[in-house]
Amino acid sequence: MIRIREPRLEFGYQQELEDPRDGLNLFGPFDRGLGSAYGIRAGVIGTRIGIKRFKTWVSTIQKPVGITDAARFRPPFPGFEAAFQVAWNPEPTIEIEIDPSELHRDISIDDKYKRIFGTVELFASRLIDAKVTEEGRPDLWFVVIPDEVYKLCRPESIVPLSDRVTATGKMKPAVARTFIRQKALFSDIEHEAEPYHYEPDFRQQLKGRLLWDGILTQIVRESTIAPFEFLNPFGYPVRGLGKRTAEVAWNLASAAYYKAGARPWKLSGVRPGVCYIGLVYKNDEKSVDGSAACCAAQMFLDSGDGVVFKGRVGPWYTGKRGRYHLSQSAAEELLAKAIAEYTKKRGQPPQEIFIHARTRFDDEEWMGFTKAAGNATKVVGVTIRRADDFRVFRRDSDMPILRGLAIVNNERHAFLATNGFVPRLQTYYGSEVPVPLSVEINRGEADIAVVLRDILGLTKLNYNSCRHSDGMPVTLKFADAVGEILTSGPPRDEDPPLPFRHYI
Repeated sequence: MIRIREPRLEFGYQQELEDPRDGLNLFGPFDRGLGSAYGIRAGVIGTRIGIKRFKTWVSTIQKPVGITDAARFRPPFPGFEAAFQVAWNPEPTIEIEIDPSELHRDISIDDKYKRIFGTVELFASRLIDAKVTEEGRPDLWFVVIPDEVYKLCRPESIVPLSDRVTATGKMKPAVARTFIRQKALFSDIEHEAEPYHYEPDFRQQLKGRLLWDGILTQIVRESTIAPFEFLNPFGYPVRGLGKRTAEVAWNLASAAYYKAGARPWKLSGVRPGVCYIGLVYKNDEKSVDGSAACCAAQMFLDSGDGVVFKGRVGPWYTGKRGRYHLSQSAAEELLAKAIAEYTKKRGQPPQEIFIHARTRFDDEEWMGFTKAAGNATKVVGVTIRRADDFRVFRRDSDMPILRGLAIVNNERHAFLATNGFVPRLQTYYGSEVPVPLSVEINRGEADIAVVLRDILGLTKLNYNSCRHSDGMPVTLKFADAVGEILTSGPPRDEDPPLPFRHYI
């Protein structure tokens, strides 16, 4: 049993601390400034009341935001400019107002495919038009949605009978999706079939439809930024966010800073010439082949920058739960894209690539990876999964085990506690017994201690959330969400490699 020291993060003035909130409070962000005298240039789209709530919230975070539960949600938010050392004007660069009656009409449709497609179209079309017609170019768009959109625009959502509006031109999804591969005889049939070409999830579909236009978004519910305007019968915020206003400020502020083009922090002590790739798989529900799946790669550089590459859709699903394997040619093609992008950024190929996946690598796909890497790059395959059937308890205390504790079984396998008691915080984020990760060096050669240190470090690179750490490394944490965005609509020609910030 060994203890992996808590990885440290680097902030302004090359200062290092383990908690991003401490570092931002004391030293400011790693990337100093955004290249603009105006700081964060945010656009906002929403209903009139949603836009008003957004502007009020941005005004609020110009000053310190306190906390009421110091043990869990420390420290208070010091104010945006104090933490990030750039301005954020409460007046958005561009405002796009959504008509509430139009929105209510779309979210009341009884067919979930047409309901969600119409709601996404209401937002996406306005954002795409703004990119062409508006002179101002926001760094990112805040999509402020009423809570009704969140409730009614997810795959299993059902509209209450009293509000239900019957959709016209309903089709069976399987029939509609045949027109993806083969054009219909009449254009009106294709028009009616189009909503069924997309996955019925507002968030995934909106981000997927905006990828090709390069529009960055941060989707936020009105009740998140205005919790005290959504109260239960007892006078408390319905989502329990009353005590977490500082946490919300930290999270949204760091996400905005990152999506605007700068890193709030980076991992300290990462070995130069190393990159990490997380494999993403998502079954393609629109395919007639039940084994068809999309594969993509999330590549993270030693600087913390992330890029997503879409691979081929193919018969990668083996029929066993959670098991995916690429063909040799598909594996070679996917890794070659990642290496080419790394070389483009750094001028030379990486010295080492660590490929993270939830399943083990078979001979065929590993031959493809090693062929793409050639002799210049060392490749190591690491299988990471939650060890749901394994727990570790402390003998002398009721507290959970320490984060960073590792039980090394042999030179190729270990259990790593990425969740657990954090001495710096004097608490444990969770409410149940921590579940460790099972880490196996499945292919290639590497020091198991080095692999564990890397994985623990990668749990601290979630720029979408300003917290001490996560339980899963960033290479795999967003794998499901990235896969869902890539398969949220009909297949297109080659998708461009896009920064990771487009997907979170």
